[in-house]
Amino acid sequence: MPQTAGVPAIDVVAEQIREVERARLRALVAGDVAVASELHASDFQLITPIGAALSKDDYLGAIAAGHIDYVAWEPGPIDVRVHENAAVIRYQATLEVVFGGHPVPRTTYWHTDSYENIDGQWRVVWSQATEIR
Repeated sequence: MPQTAGVPAIDVVAEQIREVERARLRALVAGDVAVASELHASDFQLITPIGAALSKDDYLGAIAAGHIDYVAWEPGPIDVRVHENAAVIRYQATLEVVFGGHPVPRTTYWHTDSYENIDGQWRVVWSQATEIR
């Protein structure tokens, strides 16, 4: 891949994806479903730590309705693997969430997300979270 000002292009793309993920997390914590919607692919699917599968509409609808209320989502370093128009990211994050009106204690999770470059924008396609015990 070509370089940009001495930085390999793959590193530039990886940093762009990290920034999209951080923006997505900020939008989810803020409950900003309009911004979050732009960062999720239309066929997005989340696999929750308890194994439930949620579509984009289910997930963002639950956030909009207050059924899922992220109080904090603090990611650590985000590892990125890029291959052409697809990428996989993995990181640990500490989350605090209120789910269905019930506070879930601050917990650390592994997150693995698949991204695709769709119409020139990196969007998350699949996401899976696993609690670290």
